[in-house]
Amino acid sequence: MKILTAAVALLATAYALPAAAQETTLYRGGPIVTMDGETPQMVEAVVTRGDRIAFAGSEVDARKAAGEDAAIHDLKGATMLPGFIDAHSHFTFALKMSDALDLGDKTLPPVKDVASLQGAIRDYIARRAIPKGGWVVVMQYNEEALAERRLVTRADLDAVSPDHKIVMFHISFHNLVANSPALAAAKLTDASQPPSGGMMLRDADGRLNGVLLEKSMFLMMPAMPQPTVEQKLAGLDAAQQHYFAEGYTHAQDGATQPDDLAFLTSAAARDHIKIDLALLPFYTGLDALLAQPDPKFGTYQGHVKLQGVKFVLDGSVQARTGFFTRDYARGSPDGAHPWHGQPVVSEQEFCAQARKVHDRGWQIFAHANGDAAIDMAIQCFDALGIKAADNRRPIVIHSQFQRRDQLAAYARIGVGPAYFSNHTWYWGDVHRTNFPKEVVDFISPFRSARAAGLTPSNHSDYSVTPLDTRFMLWTSMARVSPTGVVSGPDERLGAYEALQALTTGPAWQVFEEERKGRIKPGLLADFVILDKNPLTTPVDGIKDIKVLETIKESATVWRAKE
Repeated sequence: MKILTAAVALLATAYALPAAAQETTLYRGGPIVTMDGETPQMVEAVVTRGDRIAFAGSEVDARKAAGEDAAIHDLKGATMLPGFIDAHSHFTFALKMSDALDLGDKTLPPVKDVASLQGAIRDYIARRAIPKGGWVVVMQYNEEALAERRLVTRADLDAVSPDHKIVMFHISFHNLVANSPALAAAKLTDASQPPSGGMMLRDADGRLNGVLLEKSMFLMMPAMPQPTVEQKLAGLDAAQQHYFAEGYTHAQDGATQPDDLAFLTSAAARDHIKIDLALLPFYTGLDALLAQPDPKFGTYQGHVKLQGVKFVLDGSVQARTGFFTRDYARGSPDGAHPWHGQPVVSEQEFCAQARKVHDRGWQIFAHANGDAAIDMAIQCFDALGIKAADNRRPIVIHSQFQRRDQLAAYARIGVGPAYFSNHTWYWGDVHRTNFPKEVVDFISPFRSARAAGLTPSNHSDYSVTPLDTRFMLWTSMARVSPTGVVSGPDERLGAYEALQALTTGPAWQVFEEERKGRIKPGLLADFVILDKNPLTTPVDGIKDIKVLETIKESATVWRAKE
């Protein structure tokens, strides 16, 4: 590591900030990792003026740049880095989960089998005093974590309560299970058929068993109660604090539905939002966006901007709805063989809609997990004539089960892969029950992608996995499962590379590399302060690092309790 002993102090007037906003602060007293460059760079001190970084270099020069009236922020040995950038999550889930039963809540008794899951729902109904006829929403259900390792059905939920409408979302958010009253509320009967790109599972008698996958889920959504604007506003502060507590200064809502888009871009919401929030409007609302003369993609309105349009090409690998060129060993979600998944949307429809986005100059984000879905994305980008030199930066979210030959196509097109290293821990063992070792070992191939000249990012896909940034660092460095199996040891990252996937990588993917992701004069004064330096912490200790403070544009927005 090098200590930068020279830096350029920028004049405060260059930022055109109001005089009252030009407070100066000097940060010193601990390691400061700038993330500016391909190798670790450290400085002794940083000076901020207003919402920007004015100086980064030696403490002697920093004190000269700061002046005598500057406030001193003593790190007391803690480590400061640029604020973490969320490459892909679902911010609105943080708003909607506040009134739901979260099976991942560690303060509740663990759910280990169907009986304990049923007990958790009964306890929740009683604790919340939900009246008969009311809705009960359950999140984070994972059949692979149950002793029975089977999908829960309407019969299981009917046994909990035939008097409540119960809907339970799979942890992947690519399927749900509803009980009989909920199905009735959505007007779904045994005669109902799934839409193209959806699945409805049935029992041996041909009756709906309550499991709705992919596009079939949308048949349930309109019947479910939606939070009011007032409830959403009340939840904004808690949602932001959830992100700030993990060191994020930039969040993403990775599939913004029309009602959430209207809310988050409203003046009332913008007044509450302090975190930078990138919205990806879902492609099903594309016609309404196209009808607007200037939706202002890529431009912040307050702290909110429309980043690009989100497409979903396939489902979830752990739910066995991802689209592959090879078969799942365990078959389809209902056990049918052969099964290699299916696309959520046809390649023709995807490319027709993506062309409209491309022609407007908007960024394309495509969810693709299986290699066949990734092929769809590549073929469409080629059909649109996108090349790396065009600097359009289409993002393929997850890119989980990428083949080696697809890396060259990403490089040719200029794709940014948004990888998901947490899968190696949460579902590495599950994936090995479906696919050969060499396939699972290439999941989220960070190191190979970097060698191919790509700029990858890492994400949590919250609420699919927790927002925990240090756990994400650890999974990208260790790539180990709960049984101790390492998925792709050659794809493990070092600490600095892992940090790049949470800072400079996602900044590049949203065209903000000259605004955030590094500690450099002129960039936003967005920082996270950790109790330990990830660059000097052993791999096994990375996930135990604690966030002490998060700073957004020079203002402390979260601080750990003493």
